[in-house]
Amino acid sequence: MTTSPHRNRRIGFISTRFRGTDGVSLETAKWAHVLERLGHTCFYFAGASDRAPERACIVPEALFTHPDIHAIYVTAFSQRTRPRESTARIHQFKDYLKEQIYAFVRAFEIELVIVENALTIPMNIPLGLALAEFIAETGFPTIAHHHDFFWERKRFLVNCVWDYLNMAFPPHLPSIHHVVINSSGANQLSLRTGISSLLIPNVMDFDQPPSPPDEYARDVRAALGVESGELLFLQPTRVVQRKGIEHAIELIHRAGINARLVISHASGDEGDAYERRVREFAALLGAPTNFVADIIQEQRGATADGRKIYTLADVYPHADLVTYPSDIEGFGNAFLEAVYFRRPIVVNSYSIYDIDIKPKGFRVIEFDGYVTDETIRLTRQVLADRQLADEMTEHNYQVAKHHYSYAMLERRLEMLLADCFGEQHMRNSL
Repeated sequence: MTTSPHRNRRIGFISTRFRGTDGVSLETAKWAHVLERLGHTCFYFAGASDRAPERACIVPEALFTHPDIHAIYVTAFSQRTRPRESTARIHQFKDYLKEQIYAFVRAFEIELVIVENALTIPMNIPLGLALAEFIAETGFPTIAHHHDFFWERKRFLVNCVWDYLNMAFPPHLPSIHHVVINSSGANQLSLRTGISSLLIPNVMDFDQPPSPPDEYARDVRAALGVESGELLFLQPTRVVQRKGIEHAIELIHRAGINARLVISHASGDEGDAYERRVREFAALLGAPTNFVADIIQEQRGATADGRKIYTLADVYPHADLVTYPSDIEGFGNAFLEAVYFRRPIVVNSYSIYDIDIKPKGFRVIEFDGYVTDETIRLTRQVLADRQLADEMTEHNYQVAKHHYSYAMLERRLEMLLADCFGEQHMRNSL
């Protein structure tokens, strides 16, 4: 059939999960919002989903924490030779998931697949293989949205699945349009695989500023355990090693400011050893630090014991300073969020910030690898001078509006859809 880039499309997002506040789920929601605004209809295939049930296909084995899938993952990245039975299990789940993908595409009459990180980072190896085979067998129009490549994470470099990584993470197939979120990813993808890609950074809706805090969120500071007279330093990330949370604790200690660090998220799927380290370090330096993941979620509500649950959007406006001392980031969602809510930011100059974000002209408190006396001086200055803080945050908002808005995303998605559907003739092979 002959297709046109202007006709409204039925688009299927595929990943291990579309639920919660992880970067992949958040950016998927933004892409879907813009695509729906353009008149397209979006559907979802995942192991867990909080999207509209009538548009979602939930297959538990697609979730990377499914017990059988996790067992495959543990074997894959803990040894150098692969047991024969592990190979058989991988192919068993690959075949099952491939049939589920075929069924999803048929049931919802999908015309374009957007794969969110499932062809990028090997948390679910059978799912990646299933997708690669599905695309190879059908030539299906596909956008592979890559957030974190496996070669960027030390934990994936010792393994017994190099054959699968080379085949599917990501696959080099003619019907796939590859999208990366930073220029380093584009360079490495090209150097390692010969695959060209389009750069689309993470975005926020800077054309629609956030609403002022409402009555519900008025008691946020007290609920988070911030005492009267204390400043609120917000660490809006999970508690994982690459987030460099020790730097934020050191900042409070050395600045001599009456401040409390509030860490918004738990450790997630990477264990709790680092959280224990952060708690011990905070106690050692005497830096007040609260872990509040139980009352900061993606939606408002109440805990089992009746406490109010807030969203990050409720918390940001109350933060006196946002700490973002990460050593490694694929892009930096929390950086954009802090800019969106006009909060001053302390940033460790991680590589993607240095290469892609800093050149845009943002004004932040920086340090490079370790907190310096100059970091402390600037922190004190910004916190003491409200006018300076307002000037910095307003400047940052306007810079981000120019470079990281939904308008930019809309233009690039329209270009991608035109590339996928231009005067191409497709045969229905399903």
